[in-house]
Amino acid sequence: MHLFRVTLCTFGLIAGLGCAVASPGAAVPVSEEPTQDECNAAVAEARALAAALPPDHLSRYFAERHLHQALVEAGNGEFDECVDMAARASDEVRERRHELRPGEKLKVLRADE
Repeated sequence: MHLFRVTLCTFGLIAGLGCAVASPGAAVPVSEEPTQDECNAAVAEARALAAALPPDHLSRYFAERHLHQALVEAGNGEFDECVDMAARASDEVRERRHELRPGEKLKVLRADE
């Protein structure tokens, strides 16, 4: 009985290795990194969503900051980060996470303040 199990396991191992050798590319997952075109499309979509909000809306301000960072990442060749930042901008606009109370104004400080 022991010899039967050893033989069966050995045969299974050899058959498995034979399949791996016969199709070496089948076991390797293909990396689907975003392209520059996908990045540009994501940024354009998020920018259109942000433009629908009033210029002084706080969520638009944060969405535009995310879009700026998306373009920086695209310039560095990091298209996956670009798509991620564009998605953050879209989420910011859709969910409107930041709201100003009535009468409040957005005051953005300059770099020297």
